[in-house]
Amino acid sequence: MSKFPEAGSKAPAFTLSRDGGGSVSLVDFAGRKLVLYFYPKADTPGCTKEAIAFNGLKAAFAAADTDILGVSADAVKAQDRFRAKYDLAFPLGSDPDKAMLEAYGVWVEKSMYGRTYMGIERATLLIGRDGTVARTWSKVKVDGHAQEVLQAAQALG
Repeated sequence: MSKFPEAGSKAPAFTLSRDGGGSVSLVDFAGRKLVLYFYPKADTPGCTKEAIAFNGLKAAFAAADTDILGVSADAVKAQDRFRAKYDLAFPLGSDPDKAMLEAYGVWVEKSMYGRTYMGIERATLLIGRDGTVARTWSKVKVDGHAQEVLQAAQALG
């Protein structure tokens, strides 16, 4: 099992199926900054709040030459419904086999009510134009997170 990438490391390459059909890859964002955020499950309260926060700042991220990609283990159909329901203006990657989630170290053992299970840790990476991880956030708390990521993207230049 891989560990969460550290700032200064090369972001692991990936290609995922995405909402709306087709695929999305790390190389699609070459030369641009990328906010890569991982969320546990589409259309759940925290994940919805986080997606709406990133979506609301989409123009500001675009002005900072920064793209946004959300990733979960949800099937493409679930991603399609989630994106349509909240009119999300950025792509959602689907990793049901969890290969990319494991490569990024966010497929982890979690526990709730005394029971342990495997799931996605809410985490975000800011990847620089050169494909290097510029900043990381693990065990993300949703409130204020998108704004904090935007400030880091603006500062990255």
